[in-house]
Amino acid sequence: MSTNRIIFLMLLLFVLEGSLVPWLIPEGFGGRIIPHFVFVFVMYSALYANRHQALLLGAGFGLLQDVVYYGHLIGAHFFLMGLCGYFAGILMEKKRATIMMALTIIGFACLLYDTGLFFIYKVFRITEASYAWALTNHILPSLFLQLAFALALYVPLRRMFESRSLIAEGDEE
Repeated sequence: MSTNRIIFLMLLLFVLEGSLVPWLIPEGFGGRIIPHFVFVFVMYSALYANRHQALLLGAGFGLLQDVVYYGHLIGAHFFLMGLCGYFAGILMEKKRATIMMALTIIGFACLLYDTGLFFIYKVFRITEASYAWALTNHILPSLFLQLAFALALYVPLRRMFESRSLIAEGDEE
């Protein structure tokens, strides 16, 4: 699959996570669950493509999220999404990720991403909440949504990225 199609799919996920998904979340969880589907896609890019692609996709779509959704602090999503994608790519550079390994890495990366965002907001005094409150009310419920999304798209995204890497290896030879 070409890079243009990957970017198109990520733009589609970006629009869906901001427009359709908030309507599908139950009313009691509306302000608590924050979908990060683009971040999950960046993590799959890190696991099954390469770290440089994950860094660029994470930085680009993180900046887009900063500008469109979170305008009060530009750069937090840009920095953390690119950094998490790059480190996951380094972690899995020479290894083949199984489903459990992929979900574990995506889960820890989502925790790191949301925790990093919380502490950046805490440093700049955008939030006054405690970390324990944020963990139980926002981070963990959002983590379960991200893991369910990652599990649902594991097979199609793995095949997409692996077929893309096989085509790239064939072109190099």
